[in-house]
Amino acid sequence: MLETSARLLRLLGLMQARHDWTGPELAERLGVSRRTVRRDIDKLRTLGYPIDAAGGVGGGYTLAPGAVLPPLLLDDEEAVAVAVGLRTAAGGAVTGIAETSVRALAKLDRMLPSRLRRQADALEAALVALPAPGATVGAATLTAMASAIRDNVRLRFGYTAYDGERTVREVEPYRLVQFGRRWYLFAWDTDKTGWRRFRADRCALRTPNGPRFSPRPLPDDLAGRFVRDMAVDRYRHQAVLTMHASAERVADEVPPAIGVVEPVDEATCTLRIGSDRLDHLAVWVATFGFDFDVREPPELAEEITVLVERLRRAVEPPDRPSG
Repeated sequence: MLETSARLLRLLGLMQARHDWTGPELAERLGVSRRTVRRDIDKLRTLGYPIDAAGGVGGGYTLAPGAVLPPLLLDDEEAVAVAVGLRTAAGGAVTGIAETSVRALAKLDRMLPSRLRRQADALEAALVALPAPGATVGAATLTAMASAIRDNVRLRFGYTAYDGERTVREVEPYRLVQFGRRWYLFAWDTDKTGWRRFRADRCALRTPNGPRFSPRPLPDDLAGRFVRDMAVDRYRHQAVLTMHASAERVADEVPPAIGVVEPVDEATCTLRIGSDRLDHLAVWVATFGFDFDVREPPELAEEITVLVERLRRAVEPPDRPSG
């Protein structure tokens, strides 16, 4: 009986690790006959695991989703990863995620072997979660958006822009993007007929959803487009600089939220950066620690000249009369 139970647990772990298996594959992995595999599959079904079977060439077994979540089997690395992820989830940007994580972690901690609990404790002790206040988004909102993306259904929502303007939007949703602590919906705006991004926490979803739509091709390099839009294009002033250092070195100093780094050769790269104020832009580029050339706009070069003169006067005050 003990051998059979252990084999059932191993079979369940295999079924959860991969979408589908053939009978011969399972028999080989478990070291039993195909007939024994069929009997074990029937036992798992009796325990409530929905396992679909397809006969013939290309057939096999698939663990299907059921009405309730069945027990999951995790290997050592997976268990530690889940435990650490739950313990650090309090710093996330999803409303209520901390409380939900604590409940899930309490269940997991009771089952973790002591050696795995020590690994998780060591990783948690080494991590420091920096406070990052700001608006969060409800898990229900993210779930509704993700479902609309999956089902190709238009979303309707009230949207509050950065300046407080409120509008009603209808969009074709395509992707959810996490950038820093914020969640964004990348969608095709049917009113403005173009690609747009929306802060998820500023969306008040309306029901019912809109009609289904036929997906259109996504822009090339969606991640790069999104980063450039957030770091450069949305600002009043966009600067293009030639940095006299490798792209790897510059990227270490300039995170994606600040600017976009594009390699040129081993010794130079291009930096694209934006700001609503040229004087702020001049200060930023001067503090990166690399020599650079201003390619555009020319007004930035003039602003840097003004900054240099101001700094020179600060360290070289005019002579004052003695006494």
